[in-house]
Amino acid sequence: MIDSNLILECEKMMKKGSASFYEAFRFLPSPRKEAVFVIYAFCRLIDDSVDEPENSPFTLEELEHQFNHIEEADGHFIWPSLRWLFDNFPIDKEPFLKQISGQRMDLSLTHYQTMNQLEVYCEKVAGSVGEMLLPVLHDSPTLDVQKAGIQLGKAMQIVNIIRDVGEDLNRGRRYIPDEWLASYQYTHTEFEEMTVNFSFKKMINGLMDLAWSWFEEGLADIESYPTESAFSVKLASNYYAAIMEAVKMNEYQVYTKRAVVSDKKKKAIYLTTLQSALEDVDQSIEA
Repeated sequence: MIDSNLILECEKMMKKGSASFYEAFRFLPSPRKEAVFVIYAFCRLIDDSVDEPENSPFTLEELEHQFNHIEEADGHFIWPSLRWLFDNFPIDKEPFLKQISGQRMDLSLTHYQTMNQLEVYCEKVAGSVGEMLLPVLHDSPTLDVQKAGIQLGKAMQIVNIIRDVGEDLNRGRRYIPDEWLASYQYTHTEFEEMTVNFSFKKMINGLMDLAWSWFEEGLADIESYPTESAFSVKLASNYYAAIMEAVKMNEYQVYTKRAVVSDKKKKAIYLTTLQSALEDVDQSIEA
């Protein structure tokens, strides 16, 4: 069994970095719960190495090198934690390397031209997380379940992109592709000037529709998950979907105001998701 202090460090990273994700997955039984903490912690380290290099203990290259030599890697709690993860779950290393390659795109590709480019990025940085989590959350995922897990990650990344338009602009990035700006007749000048108008709102609604379609695809096989895992995945998805509602409540002002789901709203989402899960259990028993 892994040293509890190592898991505690991973858990602290998740609790600090994403309260919503933490609240969704902390209900999992052991060792699934601990495995999610480890996966999140490593993904956070990758993300921080690109977005906050001044506060990161590693560069992206160092993380990649250490990961490729995971058996010898030391000096940080993440390495023995990852070794435990790979020893206890049938997880392939490829999604982790895909995550690194996706984050590396942020260092060179800062303004997207096409939706195809953006979808590739979403699959690398977020679909890969679905691939990492699936062997932890599901006992025997089929190919369809694997595809659904990738779609769910991509849906969440679109929500991130919507929420973080302003923060990304300050970092010199624009994920909304040129072809979308042109399609909605929203100019580059309006983007740079942080203009929220009718065209901008329509464009954001278009992205929300895309996210919703990917959420639907991502949850299509959720009934095949173990009950606890299904609940956590649904809860995380519902928390993320609520961010889009918060954007609307803020009148689509994502340039200067971060959309936040209140604790009161999160509690309501938790209770609604729990009630739905209990009803599903009752129906399965009756059947």
